[in-house]
Amino acid sequence: MADGKEPPPKLKDLAFLKDQLESLQRRVEREVNVGVGQDGSLLASPFLKGFLAGYLVAKLRFSAVLGFVAGTCVGIYAAQNYDVPNVEKTVQDYVSALKKGRD
Repeated sequence: MADGKEPPPKLKDLAFLKDQLESLQRRVEREVNVGVGQDGSLLASPFLKGFLAGYLVAKLRFSAVLGFVAGTCVGIYAAQNYDVPNVEKTVQDYVSALKKGRD
């Protein structure tokens, strides 16, 4: 400053954040410009691909997708390594036993 004093710490932090924001903005603009060349299509843009992937994950609820994948992997592992009973046959046997018991 003109009187030889240091600026307050909050002003330093704000100036630092402003510089970071401007550098991020320049970086994003550069990446967008590089991603969509004159001869490339809009679908070749990494920016668009990232946006679409993020949108898809947000719509599908990532935890549900992760749960489905984990459940599938555990089910495959269990079916290959353990003697898992046939649930459909077990239910049919139970229902037929109930029907025979009523008669």
